[in-house]
Amino acid sequence: MFKTGDMAVYPTHGVGIIESIEHKEISGDKHTFYVLRVLGNGMTIMIPTDNADSVGLRQVISQKQVPKVYKILKRKNIEIDAQTWNRRYREYIEKIKTGSIFEVAGVLRDLFLLRVDKDLSFGERRMLDTARNLLIKELSIVKKSPEKSIEKELKKIFEY
Repeated sequence: MFKTGDMAVYPTHGVGIIESIEHKEISGDKHTFYVLRVLGNGMTIMIPTDNADSVGLRQVISQKQVPKVYKILKRKNIEIDAQTWNRRYREYIEKIKTGSIFEVAGVLRDLFLLRVDKDLSFGERRMLDTARNLLIKELSIVKKSPEKSIEKELKKIFEY
């Protein structure tokens, strides 16, 4: 259960702040919603409190989990599937939809490594940007560090 003022992560949209908890009547039934304002773009999302787990709403990772994210990013001896770009794209989308920062880190790493060997499709380039932005936002909040600093760390890891 979240409370007003808590930070939360909504899959594919990133970190937001719970601005309020509202009660609404829909078709005669009373429902309670978290009102989440996404920090990256200011979008407001209403999430039924009953569905928060099933849609993947989660707390921001802890300080102790940050090294695991960096370990995933730095792992370079992985095999990238030689499948078609659209199959790979669908697979990566599913990983991003889980909302797991570890899955997002894996997608970012895979796309950066893939980019070394071949040109990414337009969709893959957009996905790389999405994964990078999701990761930068959450890591900057957890580490209490400016986003530019996190971006520099990523540049150093991937040398781009």
